[in-house]
Amino acid sequence: MPDFTTAALGEWTEPETFEVTAERIVAYAEATNDPIPAHRAGEVAPPVFGIVPVFRALGPAAFAVAPLELVPFLVHGEHDFTFHRPIRPGDVLVSRARPVGVVSKERGTAVVVHTETRAAGGEPVNEQWMTSYFRGVDGGVTAGERAPGHAFDESLRAAEPAATVAAHLDDDQTHRYSPTAGDPMPIHLDPEMARSVGLPGIIVHGMCTMAMTSWAALTAFADGDTARLRRLAVRFAKPVLPGQDITTAFHATGSGHAFETTVGDTVVIKDGLAVLG
Repeated sequence: MPDFTTAALGEWTEPETFEVTAERIVAYAEATNDPIPAHRAGEVAPPVFGIVPVFRALGPAAFAVAPLELVPFLVHGEHDFTFHRPIRPGDVLVSRARPVGVVSKERGTAVVVHTETRAAGGEPVNEQWMTSYFRGVDGGVTAGERAPGHAFDESLRAAEPAATVAAHLDDDQTHRYSPTAGDPMPIHLDPEMARSVGLPGIIVHGMCTMAMTSWAALTAFADGDTARLRRLAVRFAKPVLPGQDITTAFHATGSGHAFETTVGDTVVIKDGLAVLG
């Protein structure tokens, strides 16, 4: 059994500095098929663009707990953003990450990483909780914190959705998303590598699909105003493949909108939550 360790729980990575440009914002919006004009013009970043400044810190934080040789078994389990304010061109952002928990089960082991991103003067921009899941690996240890909850309330199914938004994943989606997000994971780019770890082929980046749910929420409920999105959380349930169509159905709750995203009858994102101010 691979050795997971708890010694690094709570330890921050070295800070990563990222300078935001309008060009990088535009590229991210185009790579996620984002229709919101302010995003396409590079005036304000799409919400899930927040993954880009902190991305390089995520790996060191997760693999301070998990053995590095388990990289081929890694999938993105859950992601949860708390937004303090939008990212804009000209921002100089400082991000860091820390592993905060590990949960081992027979079918796999989850490592929870907490991140924070601040403007250069210390102003908070966003926090994130990423759950990395190592398929088929029982790490033999459970310790620390779990990510905040965002479970879907099954009673919401009694009512019709408040909104339903469709989107299409292009055949070249992963090849467009990878460079602008800075995510070169081979399961998104190399069909043989993806099949070697039990996937049906190249799969779409979970954050790309999550970005599509963010603009779905903003267009349905906020007139495309990015500043109104305060929290966005998802659980990645099944892989999404290039060329597929997704549908996100939102249900109103007392504090926001719970949602699920499907490909046909298959749920690919579950336990979704969008909170708007």
